Amino acid sequence: MPHFFFDTDDGEVRFEDNEGFELPGVEAARIEALDALPDMARNKLPDRDRRTYSVRVRDEGGVVIYFASLDLVGEWHIPHVTNP
Repeated sequence: MPHFFFDTDDGEVRFEDNEGFELPGVEAARIEALDALPDMARNKLPDRDRRTYSVRVRDEGGVVIYFASLDLVGEWHIPHVTNP
């Protein structure tokens, strides 16, 4: 079974996966990467209204085979005072 590595970036911290895990194939790796993005957004409450989360999938040889990102954008539509 192929081995894949999932490097993540939450806009502040980049993590390079050195352990990875086995999956049936590239489509399963793609699904894992896409599934990870909403979890990353939920687990890292944004301190600003724009943040990009990303996952890079590498194969056993270190070749990037897939990349996915999720952009979080928040906008006020009423007057808003920012706390210092």
